[in-house]
Amino acid sequence: MSFSFELIIPFIFLIIAGIILLIWGLLSFKMKRLIENTPTSKIRSIAMGLVEIYGEVEPLKDNILKSPFSNNDCVYYKYKIEELRQSGKSTTWVTIKKGEEKKLFHLKDETGSVLIDLTGAKIDIPTDNIFDSSLGKDPPETVKQFLSNTNIAWEGFLLGINKTMKYTEYFIAPGDKLYIMGTADDNPYVKEASAEKSTEDIMIQKGKFEKIYYISDKQEKAILFRYTLKTYAGLIIGSISVIISLVILSWF
Repeated sequence: MSFSFELIIPFIFLIIAGIILLIWGLLSFKMKRLIENTPTSKIRSIAMGLVEIYGEVEPLKDNILKSPFSNNDCVYYKYKIEELRQSGKSTTWVTIKKGEEKKLFHLKDETGSVLIDLTGAKIDIPTDNIFDSSLGKDPPETVKQFLSNTNIAWEGFLLGINKTMKYTEYFIAPGDKLYIMGTADDNPYVKEASAEKSTEDIMIQKGKFEKIYYISDKQEKAILFRYTLKTYAGLIIGSISVIISLVILSWF
């Protein structure tokens, strides 16, 4: 009995994993359909509620960030610092610090511009830079400055023996093209009826009653292709995992 129970444990976990994949596939399908069924609005004609827009990042005056490791101008950055550590006979990358920072900015197209607040958004952008340091190799000066400001040591106890570390950054820079699906609502930074243009009264943000707030540097076709792959992968692999596990468990 104990032997049989030990045999079925992997298949129970496989069923759970399959169910998780099925849910992931269904959520991906739901997002895919939402993107397909939401027309891309010109910024000048944005209506209140859930909208889909595409345009170019335009920072606000004197409201810009510097990316932590490359010192590039940006309106958003995310970073991660990892250290290679040994545990027994194996080594693994351990995240010792991560963070992000964001600023308000405008997204503009040929018809106008609108204010964007990134708070609460799922931001889907690729890695911009990966730097590293190791034995005999120092990190770049910009990385050293960031580490000094955040009290993170990249050198070991012995002089010249550097830790093996990796520094990854992602950022949204002025001029980047963004796809945004979010909620168009009142702009809290503009007084009622004081805006010269209609879009000045609007800010794209995470809606109070809307779960979707998605931002990507990809075009809509590429985003749809990605969610199509996620849908098929989740539904097919999830279904196969559950069915095979149930068939095998029925033999016990």
